[in-house]
Amino acid sequence: MHKLLAVSLFAIVLVSGCKKKEVPGQVAAPSTAPTAVAPAATPPLDPNNIVSIAAGSKDHTTLVAALKAADYVTAVANPGPLTVFAPTNAAFDKLPPGTVEQLVRPEKQADLKEIIKYHATTSVYEAKDLKDGMTLGMANGAKVAIKVAPDGKITVNNANVVASIRASNGVVHVIDAVLLPPAK
Repeated sequence: MHKLLAVSLFAIVLVSGCKKKEVPGQVAAPSTAPTAVAPAATPPLDPNNIVSIAAGSKDHTTLVAALKAADYVTAVANPGPLTVFAPTNAAFDKLPPGTVEQLVRPEKQADLKEIIKYHATTSVYEAKDLKDGMTLGMANGAKVAIKVAPDGKITVNNANVVASIRASNGVVHVIDAVLLPPAK
């Protein structure tokens, strides 16, 4: 019951954190809120959801550890729709030494949650939907900038999208850098 309440509260925070201002070049997220469901077991029962895909990747063990430390496994395994920009282990390795170890400490959970929420939005954006100059409102209320080069190479802020994987609850765009939210 406590986990169901936590998932419901996360869904409300996730949806309310996405501002719906109309800005030229910005794509507004659909107004459908994620549906709260019974908590998923760890690992999630759906082998095709975003968390299961990340958990099955040898290149995303740090991301999965961060999701666990932030207590966001169930939230990211929810039915969605979600788009997650998933940094690889090598992306986390580019951060200053000790950063990841500090962020997974219990007293840093709020900071870690902000970073994780800056990697997700409550809509599905396939690679073909990402357009040059587009901005996306992320789950923490901040925005990311999308650039598409003439050769089709996609970047989100300064991170390159190196792969895209469709999941049962959205899409995962694998990126080569960790997105750090702007200071508030």
